Amino acid sequence: MNFLPIFFAIIFFLFILRFLSNTSLLHILARCFRSLGDRFHVYQSFKVPQLNQNFQENLLYRKVFTYLNSLTSLEDSESTNLFTGSKSNDIRLILDDNQAVDDTFLGARLTWKNQSGSSQNTLVLRLRKKDKRRILRPYLQHIVSVADEIEENKKGIRLYLNLEDRSRHNRRWRSIPFTHPATMETVVLDDEVKNRVKADLEAFLKSKHYYHRLGRVWKRSYLLYGASGTGKSSFVAAMARFLCYDVYDIDLSRVSDDSDLKILLLQTTCQSLILIDGLDNFFNERPRAVSLSGIHNFVDGIISCCGEERVMVFTMNDKDQISDQTVMRAGRIDIQVHFPLCDFSTFKIMANNYLGVKDHKLFVQVEEGFQNGPGLSPAQIGELMISNRTSPTRALKLVINALQRSSESGPGQPVDESQFSRESTQTVKEIKKLYGLFRIGGRMKEGQLDLNLSRHEAQMKD
Repeated sequence: MNFLPIFFAIIFFLFILRFLSNTSLLHILARCFRSLGDRFHVYQSFKVPQLNQNFQENLLYRKVFTYLNSLTSLEDSESTNLFTGSKSNDIRLILDDNQAVDDTFLGARLTWKNQSGSSQNTLVLRLRKKDKRRILRPYLQHIVSVADEIEENKKGIRLYLNLEDRSRHNRRWRSIPFTHPATMETVVLDDEVKNRVKADLEAFLKSKHYYHRLGRVWKRSYLLYGASGTGKSSFVAAMARFLCYDVYDIDLSRVSDDSDLKILLLQTTCQSLILIDGLDNFFNERPRAVSLSGIHNFVDGIISCCGEERVMVFTMNDKDQISDQTVMRAGRIDIQVHFPLCDFSTFKIMANNYLGVKDHKLFVQVEEGFQNGPGLSPAQIGELMISNRTSPTRALKLVINALQRSSESGPGQPVDESQFSRESTQTVKEIKKLYGLFRIGGRMKEGQLDLNLSRHEAQMKD
């Protein structure tokens, strides 16, 4: 009996198996058999839209999207998005538009597809009809549980911006991680004022039943006003970190009309801080896309009652310049916080924080500079300290010069630090020239002059 053909047939068969195991053909064959089996089953689809019927965020959509991005089967999809995570070596897979991903639960096979539409995205679940009663509710509970665990592990504040999606002609919120480092302890503001705001926020967090008993919506509104550079934005960040709330920063220049502003408000979530920065700029604009009544309704109208546990924050430079003072009446604005220009007490706090100096011989001259009234913002003084943090003496001298110039030019004017640096450099150059003349005229005292001038020069550099 001739075994040679059988031997070659076995070798050929083994070669084919080895080839299939090292290529994607095995996956292609598996999909073909799966597609053939699907023809013998009746399927049913369930949609999870991104927005609900009230144009608000569908929380289930966020949880399902979080869950799907955690599936290992996402790597087997035909195409997907790759992004870096919070760390540079952390690579994340994110579901793409119109991408399908498979999942299994209690022995049943399910398929999700991310359908991209003109107005919103929709996640579509497809499963066998015979499996629906057995697994649908437990499967959705499983998704919510896994998503909550993932979000808890990745818990962090996010910043939402109302950006225009030009490709879809649709206005929506886009978010990025909120990493501002400001806290209630680091912001430069009077301790009594900070403690009052902290106590008010703590009371707000615990007042849900109290507000409901009064028949009021569980929300709070703040007005932060003061000159530019006095720390309003940093205080907003500190409030968000203190509350652990996401921040929704509404750019009124990107709002088309009152209805658009209402939709933006509806699409914010609970436990959020809603910010309108530079409200006085809105009142000075001509023409305005949003009306005054639209702003009033945004603050305390019926539309503002379509969500709870929100903190609204408005900032402006000078509230006295606002023509419509009704926007700041009681009931619309609960707390007003003034951010003044820097005074001597604030300066000492900054000197300790920025320079590590609690006392200095130049503090007397600094205090004299503040006697003409505060003329510099904390941001202006802070920049002088940051730029000269290696030499506290030089930083304090520049602050003294800046205060003198501010009293001459008026409060709040920009500080040209380069001019102070040039003056200091010019003084050192003049000393060096004088030092050269002394060396030529009297070499017998060279050592003594060298020592004295070196000390003088070192003091000027400081």
